[in-house]
Amino acid sequence: MGRKAADTRGNVRIARKFMYARLLLIFVMVLAAFIGLMVRIVLLGKEKGDAYEKKVLAQQSYVSNVVQYKRGDITDRNGNKLATSIKVYNLIIDPKLVLSDEKFLKPTADALNKVFGITQKKLEEILEEKPSSHYYVMEDFKHLGSKSVNNFEKLQEKNKYIKGVWFEEEYIRNYPYSTVACDVIGFCNSNEEGAWGIEKENNSSLNGSYGRRYGYYDQGLDLVQTVKPAVNGNTVVSTIDVNVQGIVEQHMEKFEKETGSDNIGCIIMNPNNGEIYAMASYPCYDLNNPRDLSDFYSKKKLAKMSEEEKLEKLNALWRNYCISDSYEPGSTLKPVTVAAALDEGLTAGDKYYKCDGGQQVADRYIKCVAHARGGHGYTTICQALMWSCNDVLMHLGSKLGKTTFLEYINNFGFGHRTGIDLPGEASGAIFTENTMGPVQLATSSFGQSQTVTMVQMAAAFSAVINGGNYYQPHVVKEITTETGAVVSSNDNMLVRRVITEDTSKLLKSYLYKTVSEEDGTAKPARVKGYEIGGKTGTAEKQPRGQGNYLVSFIGCTPAENPEVVIYVIIDEPYVEDQAHSTYATEFASDVMKDVLPFLGIYPDTSKANQKKNKTSKSKIKLPSTKDGRFIEAPKGGFSNKDYGVAGQ
Repeated sequence: MGRKAADTRGNVRIARKFMYARLLLIFVMVLAAFIGLMVRIVLLGKEKGDAYEKKVLAQQSYVSNVVQYKRGDITDRNGNKLATSIKVYNLIIDPKLVLSDEKFLKPTADALNKVFGITQKKLEEILEEKPSSHYYVMEDFKHLGSKSVNNFEKLQEKNKYIKGVWFEEEYIRNYPYSTVACDVIGFCNSNEEGAWGIEKENNSSLNGSYGRRYGYYDQGLDLVQTVKPAVNGNTVVSTIDVNVQGIVEQHMEKFEKETGSDNIGCIIMNPNNGEIYAMASYPCYDLNNPRDLSDFYSKKKLAKMSEEEKLEKLNALWRNYCISDSYEPGSTLKPVTVAAALDEGLTAGDKYYKCDGGQQVADRYIKCVAHARGGHGYTTICQALMWSCNDVLMHLGSKLGKTTFLEYINNFGFGHRTGIDLPGEASGAIFTENTMGPVQLATSSFGQSQTVTMVQMAAAFSAVINGGNYYQPHVVKEITTETGAVVSSNDNMLVRRVITEDTSKLLKSYLYKTVSEEDGTAKPARVKGYEIGGKTGTAEKQPRGQGNYLVSFIGCTPAENPEVVIYVIIDEPYVEDQAHSTYATEFASDVMKDVLPFLGIYPDTSKANQKKNKTSKSKIKLPSTKDGRFIEAPKGGFSNKDYGVAGQ
């Protein structure tokens, strides 16, 4: 039994030794095979490494950056480009490809040096820094023009060993007219996204969609590409006329140099559809460099400014005064009050009021502009506009009452945004029935105490003189594709009717007399050969009694069938006595004389028109009735001392 067990143990030991020997043999064989494989790989690398590397590169897929779309153009109404995107090129180096064959380095370096002045040393530094990269952007050679790119590509065509250089397409925003219409057009940020104006409001329409470029290297290490093209953005056709806009801005610059003011704004629009031909305030800034303050502040002042102060200055510079600032309009609001009273049947053209210099309203006496001379005397509503009589307007406001007055104010668009297609619009501030008392009603009737914006006033005045239709003001005429297909159009912007055609017709005749008659306050707005209608405004600013005024003129031509409305504001002209609307009326006259021909409105030089435009003293007609506050003419009619003199 013991012998049998000893034999079994011996057999196990022999089996183990045999197994260890087999394992050792297998290990030696595997090790030898591995060493042989490593030797073979080394030998193959030396003999055919370049060929194999080319095969590997050829099998690798190559994907470039996305293909940039072209942001859509912004044009004026006549097709002139106000904003466009220009194709530029960024120089890209592929270090791994250049290093893939020693034959590539010298020809590629020579070509880069010849066209771009890049030395071989600089190229070698890049190759050493990024040897495995397929994409290295040459920061100093971005936004290249097509000429240098074409020159390099011609060298590539002649020499097949110029490798590892290609050009990435990009677009940069450009504004061909630089400062013209800057308040309206706006600009883009560094990501080519709209940051202000039409650029911002229509960003989604102007933007397109990205494409993508796929590619691979063939056996000759040439890049074979497949491109999914980008879809370019739509074109925004604005209502702006670049010639009209440019003329307005030139006149503004001239006024500011010769006289100066805290601000000046001007809107020129079509009263029959709400299209704006020009909208400007001062100063203008360069859309191609909108963050440059060096034209407005010295280097010394800029150096002292913090980043927050600079941003504040930039926001003030970019601000569109015509839509973003509210103010008390003064007498330019009077046509709205007169229109409301006429429309409600509370007055008529042959009715008279007596202006004795002012009115006692509640606890205060509110003066008329002619209070120093005892008032305007017996006055029709036409003369009340011509002479800018506050007393008569307070009579009309009282007759309307606050409920009806505020209803018209709201219908004419005051107190809320017009909806103009630009960012940053303010709404102004008007009273409610709860906040309007007798004093507020009286002052509001002649344009003080409530605030409006320029675009609100221009739209409201347009409704007064176009037959009573309120159109939404807008700066975009239509949006089209690259091929010219219309995507959307603003050809019907009628919002509501606010007064009757008969009322509008009367107002047009009154406004025409305000300019054409010798004793009309707006006579400096005349333009030879044109029939101009309009109203002046002289609003004393808060706080009262400081001698600070906002002077304005709003007018239209031709007076009988208006095609153009112009609204001018000069905020605190730099003169000793600011309270004269003449600054605004003369400015408007100068602008209209230059811009009207560009809008297809030409002077009438016929003798009949000259006779019609000959100025004369207003003729007083006797009233036919006596009603409430209306005054019956005294026996023998009115004398000059009765109906007084013109105001502002």
